[in-house]
Amino acid sequence: MDLKGSVAVVTGGSGGLGRHLVAQLLERGAAKVYVATRKAEGADMAGTTALKLDVTDPASSAAAAKVAADTTLLINNAGVNTHASLVDGDFGDIRREMEIAYFGSLNVTRAFAPVIEANGGGAILNVCSQLSWVHFTGAGAYSGAKAAEWALTNATRFELAPRGVQVAGLYMGYMDTPLFADAPEKLKSDSATVAARALDGIAAGADEIFGDDFTGWVKEIMGESPDAFAHSIQGRSARVLQS
Repeated sequence: MDLKGSVAVVTGGSGGLGRHLVAQLLERGAAKVYVATRKAEGADMAGTTALKLDVTDPASSAAAAKVAADTTLLINNAGVNTHASLVDGDFGDIRREMEIAYFGSLNVTRAFAPVIEANGGGAILNVCSQLSWVHFTGAGAYSGAKAAEWALTNATRFELAPRGVQVAGLYMGYMDTPLFADAPEKLKSDSATVAARALDGIAAGADEIFGDDFTGWVKEIMGESPDAFAHSIQGRSARVLQS
């Protein structure tokens, strides 16, 4: 997809990775970028427009799609990390993770896919995670929600391709954003670099985009048994922390 002249909607675009995506879209020549948040805030850069959108509410998604009827690129970036475990974590937190990552991305995709198609086609990028594939103690709720979003991304890719809508997933490890504030600093990627890789991937028509080299390596070893897979990830992370 040619990003120059595109009209993008970025959910959760007021901070973190979303803000980098907004800024870099403008740098690459996007005609307009909608910064989509629940309170319609954060559109403080020239070329941006605030868009009120609660990803968990289908009616809000549908209303936003009517306002942003010129959209050609949708980035499902809104997310939350409650750190809830699946066995004894708060069930409300577990449900909230799924509502935002899976049902939220689905709500917005269903609302905007017809808009993008009507505008001659374009793309949808779902900001997933390395934890779509890697599942550790303490990240059960987040991993489950991101695994569901990975499946959503793959399934909608096949459904929307005949309609001229490219669907891609962005996968990365920890970043230097508030969502991962508690993660070890040595394991964090630069979120501006992740955003650049994401947009490079969209421009190239990639299905899966790796925001960092570590995530590419993780995908390569996914054929190992679950235990061996987890131990490989933990071992490499330990070596990074010790370096």
